[in-house]
Amino acid sequence: MTATVSDVIRIIENIAPLYLAEEWDNPGLQVGQRDWPVQTIRIALDPLQNVVAEACRENVDLLITHHPLIFTPLNSIDFNTSVGSIISMACKYKMAIFAAHTNLDKVKNGLNDVLAGIIGLENLKVLGDSMPEEGGLEEKQHGFGRIGELADTIKFSSFALEIKKKLSLDYIKITGKPDLSVKKVALCTGSGSSLMNNFFASGAQVYISGDLRYHDARDAEANNLGLIDIGHFASEHLIVKVLAKRLEKIISKNGINVKVEACESEIDPFVIM
Repeated sequence: MTATVSDVIRIIENIAPLYLAEEWDNPGLQVGQRDWPVQTIRIALDPLQNVVAEACRENVDLLITHHPLIFTPLNSIDFNTSVGSIISMACKYKMAIFAAHTNLDKVKNGLNDVLAGIIGLENLKVLGDSMPEEGGLEEKQHGFGRIGELADTIKFSSFALEIKKKLSLDYIKITGKPDLSVKKVALCTGSGSSLMNNFFASGAQVYISGDLRYHDARDAEANNLGLIDIGHFASEHLIVKVLAKRLEKIISKNGINVKVEACESEIDPFVIM
């Protein structure tokens, strides 16, 4: 069975329903036509110029990214700009670009649950505001962030080193006393500063996220709690291979002849010197 962009979009929107997306967000089809045929799909975190150029050279038909190419309405499409050149390139090679952003963050079994699973958290609940029941989906399973429990209590310093190892990170940033006892953990993939108050109210001893701020660290210190900043890229790039495998399994089950692959060339923009 051959597939179109529209066929794949239906599958992705079943995995991460659009109604879960934030109002300010812009998930969905970014570039292309829904009736374009699809033989190869690639999953990536960002629709960067090098990522798009590589996908075009390698005859990818549909690039699915976490971060949208277009966040706000464009006043013009200038091919000399970064976004304009990406649009031009994608159209020239007839490669569609699609994004699943905050809807993939918030959905059950989405980004936050994947990170929680890697860490080994149990008895998961939503950290932020949960979504109301809609479209037959069970209430309180979707929302930003997660709270969970470790199987055993562990010292904060040891827990931080475990996180670094489990995520294969070169570095992490931490705030908190090394001997702090950790049993309950909160997390949020991406930028987690907006959920600091939820963390303080959750009863968790440690909060794991990316892009945490100086004053977040000071507030955690004042409350005798711990923070682990794993970086924005590391907290989200982990979804690339997971989503590729999940999509491949669904497509294969439906008898659709499409290749699904993860982008292997993306790297964290931050380096330690």
